[in-house]
Amino acid sequence: MNDQLSAPFILERRFAAPRELVYAALTEAKHLARWMAPPGMALSHCTVEATVGGAFHYAMRPLGMADVPAMWGKWTFRELTAPARVVVVVQFSDRDGGVSRHPMAASWPLTTLSTTTLSASTDAPAGTVMRIEWCAMNASAAERACFDAAHAGMAQGWGGTMDGLDRYLAEVLARSPQ
Repeated sequence: MNDQLSAPFILERRFAAPRELVYAALTEAKHLARWMAPPGMALSHCTVEATVGGAFHYAMRPLGMADVPAMWGKWTFRELTAPARVVVVVQFSDRDGGVSRHPMAASWPLTTLSTTTLSASTDAPAGTVMRIEWCAMNASAAERACFDAAHAGMAQGWGGTMDGLDRYLAEVLARSPQ
């Protein structure tokens, strides 16, 4: 299959948590619902069918603003290799799981591809290195340009989201029996 990918946005992050827990945090609703939103936002809907072809379907809203329309998104799982790799097709969505355009950027690619690899950290016992490569997929030149121009903002937004994941993983580990 030729997916016609753009140059990737790459993010790498280290977590003081085992790969199995980080993988679960990427593939299970009970975890995703607790961390998967940028600062100032919260998930108001979260369902996950973590099988190839299944989806993580979510909605998010600004905190304390129930009257603001939700922004819907969907990851369709393309590959799941526990605990090392998650590949998803990422799209904006509607309440019913249909594909939609970015609500604030009409030139945003309709489809993107995110490949997350999890490897053992060499500098922290039981630690994990997460590497995300995210590309525009089957996008027009204008859509690729929009995606490429957004890399700095994506780094900031995903950085905040990864801070939330880091805090969440620390909370889960603190509750776990030693």
